[in-house]
This record gives sequence, structure tokens and C-alpha cells, in this order.
Amino acid sequence: MHRRLTRLSRSIAGSVAIITGAASGMGRATAHLFAEEGARLALLDINQDGLAAVADEIRSIGADVFPVSVDLSSRDAAGQAIGSVADHFGAIDILVNNAGLIIPTAIDADNFAESWDTSFAVMASAQAWAIRAALPALRQSDHPRIVNVASTEALGATPHTSSYTVAKHASVGLSRAMAVDLGKEGITVNSVCPGPIRTALTEQIPEEKKSAFAARRTALRRYGDAEEVAHAILSLVLPAAGFITGATLVVDGGLTVRNA
Repeated sequence: MHRRLTRLSRSIAGSVAIITGAASGMGRATAHLFAEEGARLALLDINQDGLAAVADEIRSIGADVFPVSVDLSSRDAAGQAIGSVADHFGAIDILVNNAGLIIPTAIDADNFAESWDTSFAVMASAQAWAIRAALPALRQSDHPRIVNVASTEALGATPHTSSYTVAKHASVGLSRAMAVDLGKEGITVNSVCPGPIRTALTEQIPEEKKSAFAARRTALRRYGDAEEVAHAILSLVLPAAGFITGATLVVDGGLTVRNA
């Protein structure tokens, strides 16, 4: 009989995971990956049709899935949605705050206030509300994990995306603050910062522009796939990842390290 030499688990089978922004892109990819790893999934998104489609995809492989259509920028709605997850599964082990959007604008544009308020509501405040709502159940888990999906915009800036950029900086700041506040309880909190990834947010960029940007800016000379981000998220929520907290994992094909 084979005897393991290591004692830490790399399996999330049976764990209850909440994934926000699960109807498309990196959220959908993370849901697929977690389902294949045997997790029980609560999928949250404001997009009812997209959410239903992803839930059906996951059910097709026999995974346990609980979809919840919700606007997470509402503190009360977020609390009710995550409370319903805890009631349904009786536990929460993993929270992946992935919901996001981008409203390009300049500081003097007419839509700047809307862009600013919406960006912070969806990508900063909503992450805090979700953490608050999930905390009672996370405190009962033997491997509580939180991952906030930010962006390489949290490490720099691109013209006319100031609302998005500042909200993503806030997301990383939230991860660091919560890592310190919750560390004594064994709850890890980390950030993932994707770079140029093929998602719904980048679909409108012409393919030739994607290729030119990737060749000019990234070390790997290509855009990333959503599943590659999902695997990075998975690495931070494993039971074995209990000594990683307050970290920022960059998944950008070498964009932030390439100078020329």
C-alpha cells in the first residue's frame, strides 16, 4: 500500500465555494474548474440567463450547483444571497470575489461620476459586503479561503480607465487589510491580478489589436485564457495553501515585468 509522505491536501472535493461574476469569463472558467475538482458550488451573478447557462453546464457533469441571481453592489442583497448559500449547503469554505466591469471614461467626462460610483460598488464595496456576509460560515470551515480578483490595473494604470484602476487598487488593499484582520482566525485572503485575458470585457477588441498589444507588451507574446486565471485562483484556495495570505498573484504573461 502506498503511503503518502506529505500531509497537506491539494483537494477541494466536497468544499463549498462561492464564485461571484460566475456567468462568464474568468468566473465561468473558475466554476468549471472547481466543479471538476469536486467542489460544491454557489454561483452568483446579476446576469440571470448567463448564470442559468453556466449552472446547466456544471450540472451536466454531475456537480452540485446552487445559482443565485443577485446585484452584489447592494449590501442587503449580498447578505441575503450569501445567507441563502449558507442555508442551502450548511457551510462556506471558499469565497471568490470575481464580479467586475469596466466603464472607460476621462476625469472630465460627463459619465465620470457614474463610472466611479458603479466601479467602486461592484469591484470594491461588493467584495467587502460578500466577505462580511460569508464570515460566520467561513469561521466554521477547517480551510477558509478568500480570493479577490483584481487586475494588473491595481499595479499601474491605463489611460481613461481611472475608475476601474482605482477600484482594483482598492480590491488589493481590501485583501491585504483582511489578511491582517482575519489571519488570527486562520482565514487566508489573497488577490489575483489578471493581465490581458480573453473574456467578455476584451471581446470587443479586434483580434489584430490584441495580437499587436500582446507582442509588444507581454513576455509570452499572447493573451491569456480564462482557465489559466482559474488555475491560479485554485492554487490559493487549496487546503495546502494555508500559509499564503495577503499575497498578490499576478497572472499577466509577463506584462508587468517586461520593460522592452
